[in-house]
Amino acid sequence: MTPTNVEEILRQIQELSENDRRLLEKRMAQIADEEWQLEAAEARRVAKEKGLHQAAIDRAIEEIRYGK
Repeated sequence: MTPTNVEEILRQIQELSENDRRLLEKRMAQIADEEWQLEAAEARRVAKEKGLHQAAIDRAIEEIRYGK
């Protein structure tokens, strides 16, 4: 996608009615959530495959944050 295409899309969004803009925002949020759910499922699958569990992840984060 070129910068020109992006600008055209943004222009079209600005021309939407308030209701249409709300609908667009709602749908974009749904898409983002669906993508996040897929990525999270894949991350859980990989973690399980590698034998990682939540307690190990929590310990690693704690070590990084607090140097324990």
